[in-house]
Amino acid sequence: MNMNNALAAYKQNRKKSFFCMILLGALLPTVLIASVSLGAMPISPEQTARIVAGKITGFARWYAEIPRSAVAVVWELRLPRLLCGAFAGAGLAAAGAIFQGILQNPLADPYTLGVSTGAAFGASLAILLNLSLGARLPVPLIALCFAGLTLILALIISRRASGLTSANLIMAGIILSAMLSAGISFMKMLSGEQVAAIVFWLMGSLSARGWSEVLLLGPAILLAAPPAIVFAEDLNLLTLGARNAESLGVSVKKTRFFFLLLGAAITAVCVSVCGVIGFVGLVVPHLLRFSVTSDNRVLLPLSMLLGAVLLVSADTCARLLSGGEIPVGALTTLLGGPFFIYIFIRRRGIRE
Repeated sequence: MNMNNALAAYKQNRKKSFFCMILLGALLPTVLIASVSLGAMPISPEQTARIVAGKITGFARWYAEIPRSAVAVVWELRLPRLLCGAFAGAGLAAAGAIFQGILQNPLADPYTLGVSTGAAFGASLAILLNLSLGARLPVPLIALCFAGLTLILALIISRRASGLTSANLIMAGIILSAMLSAGISFMKMLSGEQVAAIVFWLMGSLSARGWSEVLLLGPAILLAAPPAIVFAEDLNLLTLGARNAESLGVSVKKTRFFFLLLGAAITAVCVSVCGVIGFVGLVVPHLLRFSVTSDNRVLLPLSMLLGAVLLVSADTCARLLSGGEIPVGALTTLLGGPFFIYIFIRRRGIRE
């Protein structure tokens, strides 16, 4: 009887996962088209679709009747910005699912190991040198380099302690984050009246993101997603414990190191392009794991789709809520914090 119930629950879970996959797969392009159409210059979804299709295929006659200003707004301003949001949301959500699986901690997120703080330190340094010395340092590249350096330091500290364990990695990340945060505060003080440039980047924003950022962020996420999904079964086995996973043929050290590097690399690329955008990587996989499935083979693609939808929607709301520019990172944190508290309390209540 128990076997029958388990089989029925498994089939029900598969149906729910399949339905969510189809729903989010259809929702993402719909949200993208709607978001590109919304703004200070209203453009119909039909015109937006014609502009995008004409630009992609090279058939200029498809949008020849549309004003050039509308074409420029869609293709040069809104679309690359929203694509950056979609890729960043997908990457942060996938990284969150990976870290929660590796560290076996539902409160883990892409920033647990201090990678984001390292990227923020590098970006702040580049912005400070550009403003004070007139340098022309590429902020995303410097942020990416410091994110990678932070990960290397976290691994070294963890290995020099008592081994590459989840607890050691989290502790190393906390230590490095504290040190780097102090460095960021020092650079804010040195920047004087120009501190707004650093603060705005640290809050996370998709403003002024163009096709160069899309070409950096898009390929990175699209290349990282397939291996993460292909080896997701090994990530599932890690949740059984190191001994059980080893007995089932999983190399725990190699698998953990592989996913650790993959999640950190995704996080570093996203943060280097879009700044620090919080709660997407924490709330999205946690919500899906609680309400849909804990199978990482399904959880990872679902998290990527929902993360993309969430961040694109949040950025659109940030653009429309006021005439100024509200950093999307501030909005996701403002809304994500109370929402996560609700989920956490509800989950605890169900368990009791």
